[in-house]
Amino acid sequence: MINRERKREFLKETIQHIDIKKYNVVPMIEAMEEMAFQARNLARGAKIFNMMQAETECTIFLTLAGSLISAGLKLVLVDLVKHNMVDVIVSTGANIVDQDFFEALGFKHYKGTQFVDDQELRQLMIDRIYDTFIDEEELRICDDTIFEICESLPRRSYSSREFIYEMGKFLAENDKYAPYRENSLVYQCYLKGVPIFVPAFSDCSAGFGLVKHQWSNPENHISIDSAKDFLELTKIKLYSKTSGLMMIGGGVPKNFVQDTVVACDILEKEADMHKYAVQITVADERDGALSGSTLKEACSWGKVDTVYEQMVFSEATIAFPLIAGYAYHKKEWQNRLERRYNDVLDKNLVEA
Repeated sequence: MINRERKREFLKETIQHIDIKKYNVVPMIEAMEEMAFQARNLARGAKIFNMMQAETECTIFLTLAGSLISAGLKLVLVDLVKHNMVDVIVSTGANIVDQDFFEALGFKHYKGTQFVDDQELRQLMIDRIYDTFIDEEELRICDDTIFEICESLPRRSYSSREFIYEMGKFLAENDKYAPYRENSLVYQCYLKGVPIFVPAFSDCSAGFGLVKHQWSNPENHISIDSAKDFLELTKIKLYSKTSGLMMIGGGVPKNFVQDTVVACDILEKEADMHKYAVQITVADERDGALSGSTLKEACSWGKVDTVYEQMVFSEATIAFPLIAGYAYHKKEWQNRLERRYNDVLDKNLVEA
């Protein structure tokens, strides 16, 4: 039996999402440009991200890895989408399903602490992300909601983008979520036609819903096709005149979007390397792992040009609001239009 009173003691203060619109950080970023170390790197990264905004024909890919939305960055991401500051998102599953969609269903993330008895948390069905708590019972509802969406769809293979579109549609068509969906990344991308790709889609709460669906329908079920994700992303790269990357963390999202340039070459289609690239990471390059590999290294693979690239070695909850806030308050985005790449893909506007 769960001790409800004790559980409420842990789940009482909610994480609040920072609003970059309230803080004009432009003077501070410009001052940091005259400093050293990561302050100077961050300032240059902010300027490169703003250059992407100024080049109106540039397709901007945003990649998300790490627990970002649970940490309070949801409004930053939503504002980038609302103001046409990003055109495509490639993410880990947890950010999109366990965190954003989870909150769109009316649930919250809570302030916690790493100095806690995790055995007690387990008994109370409380999950911990460092100093943040999540109600596991509510996560099970999120799992079941994904299962419900699976059960409602025609049986075929879907790209993760197509399935996440259906998640946004689900929120749009169910008014009981109206109080929560406005600040949902999934919902806003559905409205704006911004594709969200999650190449490792089963590696999150969505996986539990999909497993339950396929277990319940062994002969006739939906599936997620990661190769279709890759093809659709490559089509967007081919459709774009130029492209830029704003990458938070590394992992699968980082590599997936960089590989589109190589994919174009494999298909014998002409495509330039990504012209702009900024990465925020705390990973070390010296172990040879992807998350810390530099953008200069990516150039050797033919993925990223080295004229406008910047590594920012900083924790994302610190660096990303500053970089995004700088570009927001510089207002170069005001000349950018919706690209609605969901429509481009669904109408098959990219020639073979």
